Amino acid sequence: MILEVCCGDIESVRAAKEGGAQRVELCRALELDGLTPSEAMMEEAIGMGIPVQVLVRPREGDFVYNKDEVLCMLRDIRHARQLGVNGVVIGALKPDGSIDEDIIRYLVGEAEGLSITFHRAFDVCTHPEEALEQIISLGCHRLLTSGQAPTAEQGIPLLKRLVRQSSGRIIIMPGAGVNVDNARRILSETGASEIHGSLRKGGHTDPEQVRAIVSALG
Repeated sequence: MILEVCCGDIESVRAAKEGGAQRVELCRALELDGLTPSEAMMEEAIGMGIPVQVLVRPREGDFVYNKDEVLCMLRDIRHARQLGVNGVVIGALKPDGSIDEDIIRYLVGEAEGLSITFHRAFDVCTHPEEALEQIISLGCHRLLTSGQAPTAEQGIPLLKRLVRQSSGRIIIMPGAGVNVDNARRILSETGASEIHGSLRKGGHTDPEQVRAIVSALG
């Protein structure tokens, strides 16, 4: 079982590593649901020796992007690769709520060789089963989702169906509202093998919560 911790600052990356997390998703502005971190922040996190997935999201709000925003995301992926990140976390939708295959294809192409996660834009997309097939066909390796519910625990029914549908072709990683009390249940009931949480206390990731989940997952 793999625990990925969402970190909005370097102190949280340090706490995630101290607690035994296997990987971090690095972003800034968690109060805006996460934005692309600075290059300096990436460098610091990578230097801590834990695999880093970098969120590529140029602004808050919806996931419908224009040409300039796509160019910005492509440049951010390029810089992240040069710095030595483990992977990137991406997502884009069309105005009708379907997956924007053209944009994702560009982003995946730029991220070739990196671990690619499609983020929680999925949770506001239409027709999730069809969207999953598109995400798989576009070459993403992992899908971060709450099962289109406010929390992953509430989203267990859809998460379970997505894991079954994926048949090992992509990793389904439940996230949102994950804590020490529900992490094992979410994984056992969905059949997922990776889980994602911020596990914060006082605004930063709490190493004790991280350690408790890692221990609970065995």
